[in-house]
Amino acid sequence: MAIEVGAKAPDFALHASNGEIVKLSDFAGKKHIVLYFYPKDMTPGCTTEACDFRDAYQEFSDLDAVILGVSPDELKSHEKFIDKYSLPFILLADVDHKVAEEYGVWKLKKNFGKEYMGIERSTFIIDKQGNLAKEWRKVKVDGHVQEAFAFIKENLS
Repeated sequence: MAIEVGAKAPDFALHASNGEIVKLSDFAGKKHIVLYFYPKDMTPGCTTEACDFRDAYQEFSDLDAVILGVSPDELKSHEKFIDKYSLPFILLADVDHKVAEEYGVWKLKKNFGKEYMGIERSTFIIDKQGNLAKEWRKVKVDGHVQEAFAFIKENLS
């Protein structure tokens, strides 16, 4: 079951790379929350995406937008990922993939003839009222962060 644009974004509480338990509702009042789901720390596509968000972090912050990355990796993996690539935003550990399921991004995937369950790379923009303003599913990494930034810049209200 996936949420739809305009609907209230499901709240959650996950262990975060900052050592706290972070809830989506902790960011109420921010103009936008960029909630991005990615398959795995340290893999090529996920590293590129994280570094693209890192490189645009200040521009997002200047627009009162917060970036949250979510994957099923453990916190230790997130900490290594953050340290290696100097990521300035919080990564959340959705180890039981419950939040990924709520957002409809826990999917059957196929790779080299094998089928397995995993994260479908997706990004959600949540507005100040806590509603889903925009979604991208099956994200292609190239140019995606710029596309998300452009959406936020056009929707500053």
